[in-house]
Amino acid sequence: VLYRMLEESEFLSSHGVRALSRVYGEHPYMLHINGMDYSVKYQPGESDSGLFGGNSNWRGPVWFPVNYLIIESLREFHHYYSDDFVVECPTGSGKLISLRLIADELAERMIDIFRRDGNGRRAVFGGNETFQNDPHWRDYILFYEYFHGENGMGLGASHQTGWTGLVAELLQERGESRE
Repeated sequence: VLYRMLEESEFLSSHGVRALSRVYGEHPYMLHINGMDYSVKYQPGESDSGLFGGNSNWRGPVWFPVNYLIIESLREFHHYYSDDFVVECPTGSGKLISLRLIADELAERMIDIFRRDGNGRRAVFGGNETFQNDPHWRDYILFYEYFHGENGMGLGASHQTGWTGLVAELLQERGESRE
């Protein structure tokens, strides 16, 4: 499971773990039932289908609650396996690290959605120049429903403080681990 999850050409994004493998972007999963063809494909952003209410997209983007549960699970497994159990992260990199360090890496990727990069831009705001640059707006962070699987831009509802607000917990855990 970790081999696939930590593979950047599949599930691992710069902004967390995708809900569906990126592989399905070029090679959709096909299903033939009762003379009908159905497909599921990776979509990094908004859905191109009206299915499930249009905007509902579990076919690729990064979802905060799923990533948070992955991070917490990796930390729990680390309590059992300790630093003796290491996994290649990212897959194919040759870098072997503990489950705790993988959890920390994923947490940093999630935090980076909201943090300014070297150019002063936040992934969460994507190409919205008002939120990126306007001094009256650039420090007002919105908690989006989910995030673009390739660039981390916030998508869906912009008031998901219930689950996307979990970034505060990740920041707190990060601070406590550095004390």
